[in-house]
Amino acid sequence: MNIRSLTRGDGAVIGAAVLLLISSFLPYFSFKTGDGDKSASSWSPALFPLLPTVTLAALASAALFVFARSQPAGRQLIGLTLPQWGTALAVFVGWSALWSTFSTIVPSAAGNGANDGISKGAGAWLTLIFGLGMAAAAVLADRLPALKAPLMGAPRPAQAPYGVGGPAGAQPYAAGPPQAGYGYPGGPQSVDPFGQGGQPAQGQQQPYGAQAPQPAAAAPAPAGDFTAFWFAVPVPRPLFDENNPGAQIAELTPGTWYLAVEQRGAQLIAQTQDGRRGVLQDSSGIQRG
Repeated sequence: MNIRSLTRGDGAVIGAAVLLLISSFLPYFSFKTGDGDKSASSWSPALFPLLPTVTLAALASAALFVFARSQPAGRQLIGLTLPQWGTALAVFVGWSALWSTFSTIVPSAAGNGANDGISKGAGAWLTLIFGLGMAAAAVLADRLPALKAPLMGAPRPAQAPYGVGGPAGAQPYAAGPPQAGYGYPGGPQSVDPFGQGGQPAQGQQQPYGAQAPQPAAAAPAPAGDFTAFWFAVPVPRPLFDENNPGAQIAELTPGTWYLAVEQRGAQLIAQTQDGRRGVLQDSSGIQRG
C-alpha cells in the first residue's frame, strides 16, 4: 500500500486508535484495599466489555481506513463502503468511551457505599478524550479540507517512483507549488527539459517507455506522436478500467507521480506505482513533471 494515499483524517483516526491502545494499559479505576493501593485497567475482566467496545473497536476502525486506501474507491461491504464502516465503528467507540465514564467497578446492587474509595484513573479520562476525538476525526475526515489533504507530501525524487528516471527536481501537487517551465501552466512551452537538444544528460534516464520529450503544445498531440510523461493530480481522481469505463480500479491521489503512457482525446491512459493501468477520464489541472 502507498502510504501517501492516506489523508490527514486517516492519520488522525489511526493516531487516536494507537493512543486508545496505550490508554487501555493505564489504570481505569484506582482503589485501596488492605494490601495497599490497587488499580484495574481496561484489560481487567471486571471491566468487560470495555476492551472490545472501545480499544479493539478503535483498532478495527483504523484498520478499515487503512485497508480502504488500498482498494478501489466505492467498494462495498453489506451495502456500505469501507470508510463508512470505519466511520460507524469510530462513532461507536466514542459513544462507548463516553458511557464508560459513568460505570462503576462494583455493581450498585451491592449497596450504597460499595464504591467508596474507588476513583477513576488516568486511563478512564484518556479513553474518553481519545474516543471522542476519534469519532470526531472520522466524521470530519471527508468534510474538512484540512483533513482531506494528503498525510505526507511526496519527497523530491532523485529518480522516478518506478526507478527508471522521471521528473527530477520537480514536486507533485501537495509537495510544493509547481515551478514555471516545461509543461507547467504559465511556463515556457518550448523549453528543452534536458538542456542538451532534447537528449538526456549523462547519467540521466528517461521515463518508462518515453522518447525524448517534445515541447508542450496547446492542442493534444496525435496518438502516434504521444510521448509518455510524468504527472500529478491536484485532487483525488478515479482511474477506470480500459475495457469497462464504469469500473474503477484505483484512485490517483495528490503528492504522487504517475506515468501517462497513452492519450485518447482528452483522456489519459495512466499507470500507477503498483503497475495497474487504466483510463484517467478527467485530466484537467494535472501537473506535468
